[in-house]
Amino acid sequence: MASLRDIKARITSTKKTKQITKAMQMVSAAKLNRAQNKAQAFQPYTDKIHEVVSGIASSNTEVSHPMLQTRPVKKTGYVVMTSDTGLAGGYNSNLVRDLLKTIEARHSSPDEYAIIVLGRIGRDLFKKRNLPIVQELIGLPDQPEFNDIKNVARTTVEMFADGIFDELYVWYNHFVNPIKQDVTEKKLLPLSDIGTDGAKGASSEYVYEPSEAAILEVLLPQYAESLIYGALLDAKASEFGARMTAMSAATDNASGIIDDLTLTYNRLRQAAITQEITEIVGGAAALE
Repeated sequence: MASLRDIKARITSTKKTKQITKAMQMVSAAKLNRAQNKAQAFQPYTDKIHEVVSGIASSNTEVSHPMLQTRPVKKTGYVVMTSDTGLAGGYNSNLVRDLLKTIEARHSSPDEYAIIVLGRIGRDLFKKRNLPIVQELIGLPDQPEFNDIKNVARTTVEMFADGIFDELYVWYNHFVNPIKQDVTEKKLLPLSDIGTDGAKGASSEYVYEPSEAAILEVLLPQYAESLIYGALLDAKASEFGARMTAMSAATDNASGIIDDLTLTYNRLRQAAITQEITEIVGGAAALE
């Protein structure tokens, strides 16, 4: 059985751990609030681009673009968004597990797919499994700007345009609430739903110069890149929500451990005092 000194040392160390987890919980809550505001502020930009390109594609059947056309799939690209640090519960493990199951079901050879990974955790896991990584980006700030991922997003879209990939998917954790984050797969390219999702009438509101085809040539890559950035903002909110929840649970567990150790400490101390009193009484009785 542990001594009183050992139990007291454990109580002290657990209290210090509780202070750390409580502080991390509060920091994650503040970061979550900023991440949610950033994601909400960016959404109108993506919606407006979608409205314009959808309006052009639905109103003019003669206008076409390689990003709108489905082609035979020889190679698939996966943009995977994980975190750079841990202590976020199942945030990374759930995403990676579902992705690996999907890859195993869809592909029979590593030549049929490649991964673009954001985040140190995912990068390290994929490298350990010798999965084909064509691009990686680590060390993103907590509140990323588009310039932080501009090169990766642009290169990824260009890989599809150049025929390296025949389809692109983005994998991330969609933020539902701080307790729940849903692993989400979204088809990034080709944009097969553009022009068929009911967004009509946009082309009648605008006069395009120099031409609708020229507008699509510029806007479609920007739209695809904005989808990547929007998914990243959503993933960041999920990360902070998952970390806040994990640190809250860790803080509660630390409180429970401290209560149990304190109870044990008091019982042992009471037993030791009782033993000392018994010995004193017994010694006094022997002297009579």
